[in-house]
Amino acid sequence: MSQNSSANCAGQSSDNATLTQILHKLEALQVQQAELQRQLEENLAHPDHPSKPTVTTKTPDSKDSVLGDVSPSQRSPTTLVHLATPNPTSAVPSPYSSRVILTTYPRQFGVHPLGLQWGAASVAERGPVVASRHPNSIRIRNAIGAYGGSYCIYRALAVAIKELDPTHLPNFSLTEPSATIGPHPQWNDPKKIVSLDPYGHIVTEAFKSEIEQGVDVRPTIAITRAHMKIAEIEASVRENRLPVDGHIVMENGDLNVTKAAVEPVWYLPGVAERFGIEETELRRALFEETGGMYPELITRPDLKVFLPPIGGLTVYIFGDPKAISDPTKRLSMRVHDECNGSDVFGSDICTCRPYLMFGIEEAVREAQNGGVGAIVYFRKEGRALGEVTKYLVYNARKRQAGGDRADMYFRRTEFVAGVKDMRFQALMPDVLHWLGVTRIDRLTSMSNMKHDAIVSAGIEVVERVPIPDEMIPADSHVEIEAKIADGYFTTGDIPTEEVLVKTKGRNWEDVQH
Repeated sequence: MSQNSSANCAGQSSDNATLTQILHKLEALQVQQAELQRQLEENLAHPDHPSKPTVTTKTPDSKDSVLGDVSPSQRSPTTLVHLATPNPTSAVPSPYSSRVILTTYPRQFGVHPLGLQWGAASVAERGPVVASRHPNSIRIRNAIGAYGGSYCIYRALAVAIKELDPTHLPNFSLTEPSATIGPHPQWNDPKKIVSLDPYGHIVTEAFKSEIEQGVDVRPTIAITRAHMKIAEIEASVRENRLPVDGHIVMENGDLNVTKAAVEPVWYLPGVAERFGIEETELRRALFEETGGMYPELITRPDLKVFLPPIGGLTVYIFGDPKAISDPTKRLSMRVHDECNGSDVFGSDICTCRPYLMFGIEEAVREAQNGGVGAIVYFRKEGRALGEVTKYLVYNARKRQAGGDRADMYFRRTEFVAGVKDMRFQALMPDVLHWLGVTRIDRLTSMSNMKHDAIVSAGIEVVERVPIPDEMIPADSHVEIEAKIADGYFTTGDIPTEEVLVKTKGRNWEDVQH
């Protein structure tokens, strides 16, 4: 047994040594490739003054890196590129050091992430989410990604053109929420909320001392109050469908609303569990399908929180925000996924804007009757396939043999995108848990995916309310019939295949194609 054990240990040691050597070589090649690319770009930009970069094959040292000294026993594979001296003709110096930190590793010297216990009983026990690479935060950051969702790229551009100091820390005075949301018991359940930070709106108060010490902690939720001007609502007031109460509906048809903007914050183990996959599968896919944008998804398995570069959501509340979690108050709600073409510009090829307007009117009416109403608006353009893909599908639908037909509605999307829908509503109920919702009395949605996700999250849905027939635009019957046949809720008949084939949208008129 002793000899076998020794042999096994020796074999494992040899395997580990081989893997380490391979990893070192791969890292070195990766760094060299990046430096060669940088040198090529520099030479193309300045052909008369070619740069002479040097590539380092060691970890940070105290002279060049904010990560500090690295002892020989704690050296990680290569993570830095030593760039050439900046162009002496440049009037503005680079805001960054001469070395680029490509990634970090667990137990790397100088890296001590702040404690972060997702689902803890209090915000203090949970700890702050710190994703910043600010000099005072990079040693202690405990989250992958960047603040701002998809807008982090614009921040990078602002820094690159010297419009923004990368070391700037926000002044959060007077930015506190204008309404109180929570805390709710759901906030302390690590399985109920995995795609947003439930404390994201109160971090400036909860972690005031950390912020004063220079730690770059930022809100990922903001709550404010506003007026809304919507033409359809003004028409409802003029036609006496909605009464003026002076509190929710103003004399001129304006609406008083409380709204909350929410940026995504993913707890990776929880997100993976929600979709029934391994965390390693999720991390690998996120790394690969973002072009390797976030190497720490691979190199930092100890960091469990990720701020993805995607759009967030906005909650619009009509009535008292505290009533939304009160089980004695009725709640009317619509969960709506973004459709810029219809919601903003009035396209009639789908029912998105009419259904959104109907949902708002129902929410306002519920609030006027002593309950509360809400709209949850997700940034998931074109079923999260994107607007370019959506327009390509529109073209294919209009040009296909037999015209735009309901029986081909989803298949045309699959031909282009490979999948008919990428909204994947499994994460959607998290914001309802953040609001403290336990029951929705009137859900103005026909989507079976949204309904099933809400119910699966333990939230009761009392009544489902379809869009009224008179609000369906003529060219959107293709969409609505196809969706009903695919499982959408209806109080009418489910269309047969024959009906789907006969349900057609209009052809392009006065457009050459």
